[in-house]
Amino acid sequence: MGRSIPDEPLIAVLSGGIGEEREVSLATGRAVTAALEKTHEVELLELNEAEAPAGLDGGRTVVFPAIHGTFGEDGELQSLLDERGIEYAGSGVLASRLCMNKQRTKSIVESAGVAVPSSVVFEESDFVDVENVIERLGPDLVVKPVDQGSSVSLSLIEGPDELREAINPLPRGNWMIEKRVFGRELTVGVLHGQALGVVEVIPKSGVYDYEAKYVPGSTEYRYPARLPRDMEGTIRRDAEKAFAVCGCRDFARIDFIATQDGPWYFLEVNTIPGLTETSLLPKSASCAGYDFAQLVDELVTPTISRFRDRSNLLDKN
Repeated sequence: MGRSIPDEPLIAVLSGGIGEEREVSLATGRAVTAALEKTHEVELLELNEAEAPAGLDGGRTVVFPAIHGTFGEDGELQSLLDERGIEYAGSGVLASRLCMNKQRTKSIVESAGVAVPSSVVFEESDFVDVENVIERLGPDLVVKPVDQGSSVSLSLIEGPDELREAINPLPRGNWMIEKRVFGRELTVGVLHGQALGVVEVIPKSGVYDYEAKYVPGSTEYRYPARLPRDMEGTIRRDAEKAFAVCGCRDFARIDFIATQDGPWYFLEVNTIPGLTETSLLPKSASCAGYDFAQLVDELVTPTISRFRDRSNLLDKN
């Protein structure tokens, strides 16, 4: 437990969960707790089911959701917290649900004037017309879940035979086939609606998959990315635009890919990105002068303000 501050809520950090990214979430929870307990009263809770902890008291406690993917970023946890009158960090229910669905998010962001790679979605491989997909999107493709993170089940495809081989064993679910854009992988943190630094991700294997993200030494990072000044500025503005049109709140991380000769494409919004000291959002924030502890404190500041506003309103009534 950290030092208790008068008139300040207990911060319950929720980690773990039921999704594919449980281990990453546990690491995020530990790192966030260690940073927050220097100046706040904090409790780290590990979730093992799709339920909000029974003992949370909205009159005393706010929540920092550190659960990536299922029951963390999909709006389900947020909905339960809203029902119980508990303030929490990050985006609300509608933005969380939207951003968990990569295809819907791309449509919204594209309507705001930001380029996105072309794609098709499917639930069962039997209904995919492979030749038509190749004709529409070209031979170089990416197959991935519509509503998972951390590059879970991502496959890179070249040609119709590889596409059939990749999709045939997939279980019924929400899947996406996306035109593969070859270029530089870039990501931008957004804090309180303002873009932070642009980070370039350079996986040594050439593919930023689950292993490249989490096996030490598998990836090189450049932050800030070495970009022409006007390109950097426009990518940061596009990140802010994506954050705004998707209705995000407090913080997020926006992913892009830029072709070698200039054009870039929006890929997705991460509403609860990884938050260890070596994660991408902290790298982006470091470009704006934040160390890890300062960043985490900024992430919870709006939540504490909402808690106080609600408490003041209840007192007046």
